[in-house]
Amino acid sequence: MQMRHLGLLLLVAALLAAPPAVSAWRPWPPRNETGGGAASGLGASKKFEGSSEFVKLQYHMGPVLATAITVHPIWYGPWPVEQKRTIRAFLRSLAPPPEEEARIPRPSVAAWWRTVRLYTDQTDANVSAAVSLGAEKSDARMSRGARLSRMDIQAVVRDAVGARTRPLPVDSGGVYLVLTSPEVVVEDFCGQVCGFHYFTFPSVVGYTLPYAWVGNSARRCPEVCAYPFAIPAYVHGRRPESPPNADVGVDGMVSVIAHELAELASNPLANAWYAGTDPSFPTEIADLCEGIYGTGGGGAYTGQLLTDARSGAAYNVNGAGGRRFLVQWVWNPVLSYCSGPNALDQ
Repeated sequence: MQMRHLGLLLLVAALLAAPPAVSAWRPWPPRNETGGGAASGLGASKKFEGSSEFVKLQYHMGPVLATAITVHPIWYGPWPVEQKRTIRAFLRSLAPPPEEEARIPRPSVAAWWRTVRLYTDQTDANVSAAVSLGAEKSDARMSRGARLSRMDIQAVVRDAVGARTRPLPVDSGGVYLVLTSPEVVVEDFCGQVCGFHYFTFPSVVGYTLPYAWVGNSARRCPEVCAYPFAIPAYVHGRRPESPPNADVGVDGMVSVIAHELAELASNPLANAWYAGTDPSFPTEIADLCEGIYGTGGGGAYTGQLLTDARSGAAYNVNGAGGRRFLVQWVWNPVLSYCSGPNALDQ
């Protein structure tokens, strides 16, 4: 996929004055649903499992990530080794080598990614089956401070690809994943957003590159961004699920990372797959399934999950190295409803 083209520059010029707004997403159940009120309209609730008549997901002729995808993590803030291992394991689980995938029990992370792969561009090229973990960059000292605006995230990407030593490579399949530690406060984090994706502006970074940001909410708002491993106070009578990797913040991040990568692959330049009329505020393929992790999910209910017999941890997909994860479902364009590999009807 060609990342820099003339038509995109016109879009970029129009957006330079505004911060990126694609996918202002929160995984916890909305108040209007838990409070018993009826949600109305696409903006009021994005849970439309089995309700295709309300979903107007459209293709807007832009590219999808059809070439081999390389995910480059950028670790901003101090990150313990084990937390990095968990996130790396998830990224490696998206498209493991065939011999390794054969050893992973069903349902698998790779099977979850196959739903994302159903999305195509105008040449009928699907989202790539090849997803690999690429070079990484760390900024443990938080060179841009512990408080970041949305535009600062682009500066973090610029620092990583323009570093004097071991810069991250720039290529057509590169995706840049900025991961902030619990010490870092990002604009709108916890209040309106747990993660977002967009593309970098050439005037800021020098390239047009798809990127995403996800924050670790463990110290600030796990009940907001690590649901269902922490539960909001307004959800009564519900106990939090036990995280599969024994880390509420990181296990919560994994689902947000999955959400953002699915949308980044199917709508990298804000002109491919989404519902709604405003490309800066689209409803994308994971937004449509917010809060749904299993059959019957919706509202304050996650749906049917799997439970580890020893630890009691909740999960819905298996990954590389014996890891387990809980990831949100995404919209299936063939079935026209939310689905995942742990669905009871598969």
